[in-house]
Formats: sequence, C-alpha cells, structure tokens
Amino acid sequence: MMEFDIGVKRYSEVSDSSGIKKTRFKSHIKKRPYTCEVCGYSFARNSNLTTHMRTHTGEKPFSCEVCGLAFAIKANLKTHIRTHTGERPYLCKTCGSTFTTKFSLKMHIQMHTGEKPYPCELCGSSFTDRSSFRAHLRIHSGEKPYPCQVCGTPFKTKAHVNAHMLTHTGERPYSCEICGASFSRNDHVKRHMVIHVGEKSFACETCGSCFATKYYLKTHIQTHKGEKPFSCDVCGASFTQKFHLTTHIRRHTGEKPFSCEVCDSCFTSKANLKTHMQNHTGEKPYSCEVCGIGLTKKYILMKHMRTHTGEKPFKCDVCGSAFADKSYLKEHTRIHTGDKPYSCEVCGAAFTMKSTLKAHIRTHTGEKPYTCELCSSSFTQHSTFRRHVQKHTRLH
Repeated sequence: MMEFDIGVKRYSEVSDSSGIKKTRFKSHIKKRPYTCEVCGYSFARNSNLTTHMRTHTGEKPFSCEVCGLAFAIKANLKTHIRTHTGERPYLCKTCGSTFTTKFSLKMHIQMHTGEKPYPCELCGSSFTDRSSFRAHLRIHSGEKPYPCQVCGTPFKTKAHVNAHMLTHTGERPYSCEICGASFSRNDHVKRHMVIHVGEKSFACETCGSCFATKYYLKTHIQTHKGEKPFSCDVCGASFTQKFHLTTHIRRHTGEKPFSCEVCDSCFTSKANLKTHMQNHTGEKPYSCEVCGIGLTKKYILMKHMRTHTGEKPFKCDVCGSAFADKSYLKEHTRIHTGDKPYSCEVCGAAFTMKSTLKAHIRTHTGEKPYTCELCSSSFTQHSTFRRHVQKHTRLH
C-alpha cells in the first residue's frame, strides 16, 4: 500500500481483487512540523520546506554549465542536462520509446495500460499521476497556492504560473516548425499546427461551421448561445474569450505593450500591431475575386464582398433598416435611442458617431485635411470636398 499527503488530508492506494489501484481518504493526519511562513504549506521534512521556499524567493542555485539555465532542484538540472547529451535512459518495453525521466516513462506506460490509479471521490474523474490529481482537487477547493511574483495573480498549479510569467517576460519558447510562429505555451503550438494540416473535424451542430480544434468550436458555440462569460469590472462589457477581455482592459489602463520597431507606434494587442506593420510593408494578403482590390484583414474582405453581393445581414429591430456592417447598425440604433456617446471637449456638442465628432473638432482646430488637386482649395469634411470636386467635373 502506498500513502501520500495532500494538504492536511491523507490518502492511501490499495488494490482490489482485480488488481486495480484505488485511492481513498484516510481519517488521521500526518505530522508535518515544517510550515511555510509565506503560503502556509506544511512539510514532513525541513529539506522539503527549503526547496519549497525557492518557489517564493525565485532562487535557482543549480545552473547548467552548457546553456546557463538555472533550476531550483538539483534533480531537475540532472534531467535537463540530458537534453544536451541526448541521453534517454528509460525504455518502454511495449513500443520502444525512450524517455529522459522515470516519471515520463511511467506516464507513458499508462497510455498502453489505460490505468488511471487516482480517482476523485467528489466528481469521479480519474488521473494517471498524483500531481494531476492534486491539481484537480484544487478545482473543488478553490485553492490557488502559486502566486505570480510580478502581479500577484494566484494559480492552481506551478505549470500555470510558469506559463503566466511568460506574459510578463514576452518569452515565446515554443515555435512552429513549418512557419516559425512562436508561442508561450506548447499546447498553443499544437492548436496552431492544425492550420497547416487544414483538417477541420469539429463541426457546429447549429450552423454546420467546421473548426480545426475543439477549443475553437467551443468558442464559436458561445456566439449562438450569446454567452459572454468574461466581464470588464470597469465598464461592464462582456466577451466570449478571456484574451479579448485582457486586450479590452488595456483601453482603460492605457497599457500598449506591443510596439512597432519601425515607427515606435504602440498597440494594445499583437493583432493590431501585425495589421499596422502592413502599412510599412504594403502587404495586403486578402484579395477580392470580383474587383481585385487587396485588403489587410480577412474580416475586412468579408465586409467588402457585401458591396458586390448587396448582402445586408444586420437589421434594425425598430424600423427594419438593414446594413452590411454591424457597426453601421449600432450607429443607426442611436437615432432611435437618442444616445450620443461622443462629446466635444471644447464646446460640449454631442454626436452619435465618432467620425462626426472628429469632423466637428476640425471646426475648432481649423484643420482642413481634404485638398482639391485642381484648385488647391481645402476642406474640413470629406462630404464638402466631394461636392466641390463635382463642380469641377460639371465645368469640364
């Protein structure tokens, strides 16, 4: 029988008549006299507490002589060195695969046997290894013992906090072997790889749209349900995905972590920076098959196509007016509601559209960005400029 501890509860592994291992709670508590003053975790040995404290201090006393990478535990350094030597001493007798650690081999063997010896008594889920089981239990307890040393955000597992730290450092250690795209997490690389394969095996039962991964399908289904589980604490805006909320919050904080190396312009998201870079490169990868115009984004091409098809999928519930773009419908709706969210800081005039406010501000600044090439007359508004050009056309 094997025993192990999780928090103050003790578990034991026993085998039933069929030989299958099962995990059960034990009522008594193991003595753990060494307690961490930072997070309250207790340990049976002082040496374990010393090692644990390095998760708080960031101390990594064991360094690789080859690449300089440092580790908190000597055993982890020993395993890491094998990435340089190519040594893989642990062999699977079933399929011949080799591994750098005994633990990796053990996990691999369970793929062949299907064994999951750590069942959760609360929900029935089973796990192949103890660390995954312990991490799972925190879903039920809500415990998040691993805080980020930069921003203080707590996480359920050390792996999650390590992945989170990359958002602060900007490090993206996982690369796609086909296109070179880099990612902060290995599972994001795997998700990305299906783009190259082209396979879309996850279909939406509502509309039939197909997706390369289960994650993308799950996100898509939220558009049918209207589900937006991630809300902004500042303005109440809600989003289907967490990273959309993260990007949105930067509008409130003013944070723009993505900067252009050409002109030093800064942006709230990497996608916006990528689009901006096309202004420098002149790249327009999305072409209209009807008129040949090149566009910077796929969704802009989709909008543009409606100018050819005449499609207007966004309809006003009040008057029935239809629009080719959702933003046009949103602006139109303000006619009915009387909402004028854009105010002039100079005179207080309010407007339904941001573009109208922008044009209005020019009446205060005197800016006239639209210049006639025939007579050099300048205008504050594009509509006035167009009417002026038509006068030249009629004269000729």
